[in-house]
Amino acid sequence: MARDIRVELVEMMPRLRRFAVALTRSLVDADDLVQTACERALSRGEQLRSETKIGAWMYMIMRNLWIDEIRVRRSHQYDQVEIAHAVMGDDGEALMERSNALAAVRRALLELPMQQRVALILICVEGMSYKETAEILAIPIGTVTSRVARGRQALHKQLTISSSASVADPDLRTSRPIRLGAGGKH
Repeated sequence: MARDIRVELVEMMPRLRRFAVALTRSLVDADDLVQTACERALSRGEQLRSETKIGAWMYMIMRNLWIDEIRVRRSHQYDQVEIAHAVMGDDGEALMERSNALAAVRRALLELPMQQRVALILICVEGMSYKETAEILAIPIGTVTSRVARGRQALHKQLTISSSASVADPDLRTSRPIRLGAGGKH
């Protein structure tokens, strides 16, 4: 009569699980270990001799699988520490500061005259060259250079004023930025 490994595995499932919990010290890892061991036993059933006790064979499979798992975890331990920052996410305060700074730059950029704003966006945000920007705007390259330079100066001035005002009065952090005036057409 042929041995039905599936029936024997089902009958000894509580014992397998107890052994797995003893090995892993974790219910989740134990369940995974039992499942992997049962899969291995079913795929290699021909290795089980009729006189071999299935319990001893299964415990040996489980022990070997767990040793392999520990080795894998140890070898990936350093990788996990390096990628932990991506899992943990950003520091809330630093994220808030970056968000506030970005919002301040956006507000300051919107305050610039259109010609300076467009030139800055094409050069600094879109990564276009001065030559490409001049072609897109149909203006001389010197005009692009001038608009970008004046736009950067105006941004710097506005952000400096806004920054010093927020340091002096924390309540101003949420208020509208200070207007620098029309500044003429550039």
